[in-house]
Amino acid sequence: MKKIWMVALVFVVLVSVAGAQQQLPAPSPLEKELAAKASDVTEVTLNKSMLGFAAKFMDKNDKDDQEAKQLIQGLDGIYVREYEFDHEGEVTPEKVEQLRSYYMAGSADWQPMVHERETKNHETTDVLMKMVNGEPHGLFVFTAEPKELTIVMILGPIKMEDLHKLHGIGGLGALGGIEKNKPKGGKGDSE
Repeated sequence: MKKIWMVALVFVVLVSVAGAQQQLPAPSPLEKELAAKASDVTEVTLNKSMLGFAAKFMDKNDKDDQEAKQLIQGLDGIYVREYEFDHEGEVTPEKVEQLRSYYMAGSADWQPMVHERETKNHETTDVLMKMVNGEPHGLFVFTAEPKELTIVMILGPIKMEDLHKLHGIGGLGALGGIEKNKPKGGKGDSE
């Protein structure tokens, strides 16, 4: 009987750990401090069930809405934080490093794509892709400027060419500028 309970316990722990890997992060304590000092705050937290709920309100007759709906139904969550400040210096390099460390803790599956630092302007950008069995299963974007901080995390299977489909979801408007590279027309077409 003890063996059955032990196997059941191990199974529950493994399922919990596997599930936790795709959960959205809890806001760091530093984010709460920054939000209190920010003049403009955007915070979007949509887990899988909230994405499913939001999908119900998308227009069935709108092609863009249907593409976005299909994409978000496969996602595990979207997490967006954007803080704007009236004065420079609210987002110090130390705070940026604390936040980066908070989100990258235990990030063996996250692969860096972009790591940019501008020391003159105190600007930084990180873009990471979560890879699972060679397939993209998440995107993390972290940008910091003297008067602005943005964190975007998308969890679940995602293709770079599909990101523009998420532009209508609060806090992800910048993704609307990402266009899918596709050839226009067929043979003999001209622009």
